[in-house]
Amino acid sequence: MIRAACLCLLAAPLAADPLFEDHSAALPHHVYDGDWTHFVGGGIAVFDCNNDSLPDIFAAGGSTPAKLILNRGGFTFEDAGLPALTAVTGAYPINMDGDAYTDLYVLRAGANIALKGGPDCTFTDATAQWGLPQNDRWSTAFTAWWEGNRPTLAIGNYVDRDDPMGPFEACDDNELLTPTADGYTGTDLTPGFCPLSILAALDARGRPTLRLSNDRHYYVSGGYEQMWDITERRFLGPDDGWQNVSLWGMGIASRDLNGDGRDEVMLTSMGDQLLQLAQPDGTYQAAPYEIGSYAQRPHIGDEGRPSTGWHAEFADVDNDGRADLFIAKGNVDQMPGMATRDPNNLLMQGPDGRFVEHAASAGVASTDRSRGAALADFDGDGRLDLIVANRRAPLEIYRNVTADTGNWLGIRLRQTGGNVNAIGAVIRIGAQSQQNTIGGGHAGGQLLPRHFGLGAQTDVTISVIWPDGTETSHDVAANQTVTIEKP
Repeated sequence: MIRAACLCLLAAPLAADPLFEDHSAALPHHVYDGDWTHFVGGGIAVFDCNNDSLPDIFAAGGSTPAKLILNRGGFTFEDAGLPALTAVTGAYPINMDGDAYTDLYVLRAGANIALKGGPDCTFTDATAQWGLPQNDRWSTAFTAWWEGNRPTLAIGNYVDRDDPMGPFEACDDNELLTPTADGYTGTDLTPGFCPLSILAALDARGRPTLRLSNDRHYYVSGGYEQMWDITERRFLGPDDGWQNVSLWGMGIASRDLNGDGRDEVMLTSMGDQLLQLAQPDGTYQAAPYEIGSYAQRPHIGDEGRPSTGWHAEFADVDNDGRADLFIAKGNVDQMPGMATRDPNNLLMQGPDGRFVEHAASAGVASTDRSRGAALADFDGDGRLDLIVANRRAPLEIYRNVTADTGNWLGIRLRQTGGNVNAIGAVIRIGAQSQQNTIGGGHAGGQLLPRHFGLGAQTDVTISVIWPDGTETSHDVAANQTVTIEKP
């Protein structure tokens, strides 16, 4: 029996088949490229760097320079002329210092960099200013959370390139960067099993936890997916109800799919994409095959070899009140056992909780070697558009032109203090909920208003549980982006 229940009490189902227009020619030319250190990575950070309510784009480049792309409205985009920055695997938007501008934490095969945002999308290297330790590791994952006025950062490091016995069974140590009086101190988080995604979020127990998704290709044996309790500062095990799972972990997506207030978790991989259903006792169970989320082989063409999943993202593409799922797919490079023409997935959730493939009919079934991606409203019309980064192929961007979509809301949170974006808050509208997090995906993420599809609803009550546990309620009309400030 499928446990993902319908949210039909929240919003009546709408008959909107998703449809996208390819606007890739509007983007400045950009390709994620490089040798084996850039087989992974290729992340995209999407955020508003000049406070004009239009999402801008930072795209990793690998051996080519990373690119900052400004959104000028009407699906026109402009190269911001960022100073050359190479060896970038990914980036995450984050407000490190609590000012009016979003910053970037940039992951590299080499020393990571913190870029401080300023007026008109200007950025300066603030790594030393903020006292962030540096090393020469190969970073591929990132997440952050607040326990005080400044964020704690978790960095996922891949293979230790200096290990003479590598690359197999040579996973590097991960690292926690913890605020101190005069900067940050770095401590290793071990054991490390080559993570390609990390997410700090409330787990099925309702506790703040780090989830690490690790690549079995390099840890080979003895490793597994990991959960680390943030409060207790320890890894969970079978005694905590955490059963070890080993897979070729690449991306993480988290969303409450059945309205019980606990997030389900999607883990992308080579082969099956594993959806874990949160249970009332705080544990997880693998979703049944018939839910339609495993997406284990290409859905177009005659390619029979298994798929390789990278970035995953839950979002409501047709605004019917149910979260859909995009998965970026693509061969690592030329792995003979895996599909080479591997189309991306757009899995639309139906009223019964099952996911049905729509990427080909929607026009987003690209067969390039996709890596990072983002679903974001680039034109402000309330429909989520799509951007995809590819290895050795140009960026793609698609405009959502789905007809007869439902109503929607964008919700931006603000509070005083260092955690101005209220990371760690939970937003609820009826049976829907979203955690306000930084991390997950594959090598990139967003810092934008949280998008909710509302179906036929025109007026809703928003409940916000703020990071300090305070709860507030707000009545708003649909089809707008609202800013909610903590009293």
